[in-house]
Amino acid sequence: MNAVVFENVLVRFGGRVALDRASLNIRKGEITGIVGPNGAGKTTLLRAALGLVPAGGSIRILNEPLGRWPRRMLARVCAYLPQGGEARWPMTAFDVVMLGRLPHLKPFAAPAPADAAAALTALARCDAESFAGRRMDELSSGERARVLAARALATGAGILLADEPAAFLDPAHQLKLLRLLREEAARGVAVAVTLHDLSLAARHCDRLIVLEGGRIAAAGEPAAALSDEVLAKVFSVVAMPGDVRMSAGFKLI
Repeated sequence: MNAVVFENVLVRFGGRVALDRASLNIRKGEITGIVGPNGAGKTTLLRAALGLVPAGGSIRILNEPLGRWPRRMLARVCAYLPQGGEARWPMTAFDVVMLGRLPHLKPFAAPAPADAAAALTALARCDAESFAGRRMDELSSGERARVLAARALATGAGILLADEPAAFLDPAHQLKLLRLLREEAARGVAVAVTLHDLSLAARHCDRLIVLEGGRIAAAGEPAAALSDEVLAKVFSVVAMPGDVRMSAGFKLI
C-alpha cells in the first residue's frame, strides 16, 4: 500500500528547478532508497513530502492531500530525520530524543512515563544510551547522528523519511542503522532514505529512485535502477568486475 504519493511535483527555488515533475510512491513495509549526485533533488523531495517547501503538483499522505493534514497530526504519522551532524544544541541527548514524543502530547502537557520509556528504547536501539545524559554540543558528529536517529524512531510514526542518516556514521553503525530501518519496514513502516553510498543502497533498499537534475532518471528494484547505463549517465562511474549492485566497486569514467 502506498503511504506517500507524488504526482508531477514541481519545486522551484527562484529560477532554479529543484524537483521537476516528479511522480513516485513510497510504500508501507518497504525501504525506498533515493540516490543521485549532489544537487539532484534528494533532500528537496523529502522536504516537499512534509510540506516544508512550496510545491506544485499533488502530494498525498496516506491517501489524503498533504494540505489537509494539520501539522501536529502530520508530525505523528511522518517522522523526519534531517541531515544533522552539525546539530550542536545545548540539550542532553535524552531531551533531544524526547522531542520525538511531542506530537503525541497535548499542549502544555508533561511527558508520561511511556514517553520516557519510548525515548530510552530508541536510544538503546541506536546504541546511544551510554551518552543519554550528555549535551549534543559535547558529542561527535556520529554520536549526534545516532541521537537524531533515535529521536525519529521515538516518534513511532508509520512513515519515516531519513535524509543521509549514514553520512556521519562509522561502517559498523551504518550497518546497524540500516538494520534498524529494515526492522521498521518489517513492522509496516514506509521508509524513504537518501543515500550517497550506492552499495549500501543496493544491498539494503527494496526499491531505488534515481534523481538527476531534479528529474527521476530511473526507478525500480536496485539491479534495474542501477543499470550500467544509469551508472554511466547519472553518476559517471562504471561497475568494477563482479556485481557492483550487490557489493562495492566503482570507478570513474
